[in-house]
Amino acid sequence: MGNGFGERLRAERLARGLTQADLGRNLYSSSYISLLETGRREPTADVIEELARRLELTPNTMEAWGSPVAPGDAEFVLAELLARQAWDLRDYSSAGQHAEDAARIALDQKNTTAWWNMSFLQARCSLFEGDFVGCQTVADELMDHPLTAESPGLAVQALTLRAMAYQGQGLLKEAVTFADQAVAQARELPQGSSVHIKALRTAIAALAESGALDDAWRYCSDLAELVQDHAHGQVAGEAHWVIGNVAFLRMSLKEGVSHHEQASQLLSPASDIELWAQFNKASAWVRLSAGITDPETLRCIERTELAFSIVGGNKSDRLEVEQIRARWDYLTGDSVAAVTRLRNIYDDREGLARHTVGEVALLLGQALKATGEAAEARSYLQQARDAFTEAGATDRAALAWDLVLEIQASERIAASQSATGKPAAN
Repeated sequence: MGNGFGERLRAERLARGLTQADLGRNLYSSSYISLLETGRREPTADVIEELARRLELTPNTMEAWGSPVAPGDAEFVLAELLARQAWDLRDYSSAGQHAEDAARIALDQKNTTAWWNMSFLQARCSLFEGDFVGCQTVADELMDHPLTAESPGLAVQALTLRAMAYQGQGLLKEAVTFADQAVAQARELPQGSSVHIKALRTAIAALAESGALDDAWRYCSDLAELVQDHAHGQVAGEAHWVIGNVAFLRMSLKEGVSHHEQASQLLSPASDIELWAQFNKASAWVRLSAGITDPETLRCIERTELAFSIVGGNKSDRLEVEQIRARWDYLTGDSVAAVTRLRNIYDDREGLARHTVGEVALLLGQALKATGEAAEARSYLQQARDAFTEAGATDRAALAWDLVLEIQASERIAASQSATGKPAAN
């Protein structure tokens, strides 16, 4: 077949976040998958059929990877190669542009499978770039395509992508709806499918951010069961990460610490520093949300700052890292420093998801209240409530409003005591 098959196999594996061990689990060794990817072994028909099942592709699609490139296909092959190379280098802007070019060429050639794959890659690049509207647009096109209706695996991937795009925009109700649909359809896929696992993780994240922690925890049980076959891989590390997040938010602190410790052991900066950065950011966030300000939390913050200084990250990532540091300042008693950081973040909030804006405004209101700036604190808390309400995070909206009412009550008491000349009660 030549090395064309191996290059495509590697690209599809990496696009799904799988290691060689994950792809070959229980049947093929990592070294055998490596030999296939480097062209030093030719796959049999049985191997192609099994790998196609695991990658949610058709055997005919994989067999075509080894065919010689026709002159008319050269333009598409070049655009696809450039897109994959840029993706591997984490140059998501270039990867997205090349993927869009490749999708356009595939559409002109009426190659629907190639169009779908390149459009999916384009949408994922938009997601990593923080262009959630652009991601949603392409995800909608993928959902409406006849090829998606014919394949449960493709439908689950498109629904999951759509859910992540809506979540990124702070439209949590819609995100939960699409993620639930993805999980329901994923049950038709083979047990332990990476696509099913991804759908569950997306649903858990959307539910947790919307405050539906009991529903998120039920999905966590399903996720833990699914990753049993990946006990020592990256897939398991990401599962422990997500389950730990929900445990922290439910104030099951011992369980949260346990899952994040396991995730920390399974996720290595050497294999994927960007993923490691995202994990430490999430771990720092949920630990601080639970009020934990121990040395391990500080180490998570410092690892996050170090990792993002290397990988860069998009605007949302950078502001969220700064927000985490502001939350640390606030919880450790330096409300003045927290206010300074949070004002800068809030002033630069354009493009942030609604619920993220709500979190910034909520924390800023709390920090201002701690510094005695009650009137300004009330204003930001009201803005937090509005942002949470728009995002569908009703529990967070209720918390912001409770704080507003608390400030208003204190103001009324102070005004009454001032009018009567009585000193304020301690």
